[in-house]
Amino acid sequence: MSRKMKNKVINNLRIERIAAEGKCVGHHEGKVVFVQNVAPGDLVDVRITRGKSSFMEGEAIKFHEYSKDRIEPFCSHFGTCGGCKWQHINYDLQKTYKWQQVVDQFERIAKVEIPEVLPILGSSETRYYRNKLDYTFSNNRWLTRNEIDSGEEFERNALGFHVPKMFDKIVDINHCYLQGGISNEVRNSLRDFALDEGLTFYDLKKQKGFLRNLIIRTTTTGESMVIVQFGENDASGIEKVMEFLNMKFPEITSLLYIINQKGNETFNDLNVHTFSGKDYIEEEMEGLKFRIGPKSFYQTNSKQAYELYKVARYFAELKGDEVVYDLYTGTGTIANFVAKQAKQVIGIEYVEAAIADAKLNSQVNGLENTLFYAGDMKDLLNDEFIADHAKPDVIITDPPRAGMHEDVVKMLLHLEAPKIVYVSCNPATQARDVALLSEKYIIDKIQPVDMFPQTFHVENVVRLTLKK
Repeated sequence: MSRKMKNKVINNLRIERIAAEGKCVGHHEGKVVFVQNVAPGDLVDVRITRGKSSFMEGEAIKFHEYSKDRIEPFCSHFGTCGGCKWQHINYDLQKTYKWQQVVDQFERIAKVEIPEVLPILGSSETRYYRNKLDYTFSNNRWLTRNEIDSGEEFERNALGFHVPKMFDKIVDINHCYLQGGISNEVRNSLRDFALDEGLTFYDLKKQKGFLRNLIIRTTTTGESMVIVQFGENDASGIEKVMEFLNMKFPEITSLLYIINQKGNETFNDLNVHTFSGKDYIEEEMEGLKFRIGPKSFYQTNSKQAYELYKVARYFAELKGDEVVYDLYTGTGTIANFVAKQAKQVIGIEYVEAAIADAKLNSQVNGLENTLFYAGDMKDLLNDEFIADHAKPDVIITDPPRAGMHEDVVKMLLHLEAPKIVYVSCNPATQARDVALLSEKYIIDKIQPVDMFPQTFHVENVVRLTLKK
């Protein structure tokens, strides 16, 4: 971007609509202008931060008119932590924009004939709906402009969320509206205890410090898992922290810790130690129990996950004699959820610990018609694998945000299953994959599901039927 364009101010820009990733759009001199933290209908002055030949990005520095669709954000951290970018937009309109996002992605990327997109399924709870949150300890708390300008000294240790695009700055969270139960009390109590005891908070730049990360998981059955990551192997310090949590919160059903001295917070390759309680928590759905370990993936909105899985099962139209392949099965939630309506379900997932949970979940629920395999999808799902198992009548696939590997898409085209039910948390990559599958499949159902109120994210379920 030219020096002349950077920091240029566009006055009286009318915000027209919401685009991808929650950014809003206006137009200036024939160029699209993307602006964060505004709403359609706002009239604003915008300072340009980035520009290309066909578009610009900027930040609102002054509001002349506010959109009629604006509402007052309910969180004191809104606009800083970046977790809930749409709190200023009423929920009905959030759903409208998410539905439109699905339509736009399929029209722009898939470029295939699609049926009318069904009305989005909204979440019954728009606050306290998450069952998992990760908090980071840091000795570099984000300071507000007022704090900086005051010249005073402030506590710099923090426990909270990363400031967007600033890996080493952490917003100290007082109350988060994403997770209910004991979540806020555990976080605040642990932070206060650490400060009182003089324990070191992690230095994200130097990668050293004692307290590193806190993960809290909850279930609709009332169970909770708390995991503390320590950056130093200090046995007495670990004992002190864990015993504090154990005594303060006896209702924690799974209290775990990890010693992590790596360069990142991921712990799939590390030992998880059980301090008290079980090494898992249990979720329930239609009488089925699902064990969730510290390394397990589970949809983060438990109640809405049930609605999502019901859509997937409905789209599959199982009669009881089908072989179902459940790709990217995770802990086998979908596989076990549909097993009673199928002849056999085969789940595939690359995380071995998740497959262990999937097998255990089948055992716990007395399901004997499931098989689970761990391995990279593009390597495991091949002709030899198909030869050793029955061909699928229905394929359910729920890949990560990046979508399916091209080799997996090619194998699905090769398999020619009569139906594919594609569940996705990213309609853009889903639309890309659907475009490739359209060589042999038509889309006959599209159902958006809102799993994440107050954010721009949307889940989407598509049913593809083999062309005759």
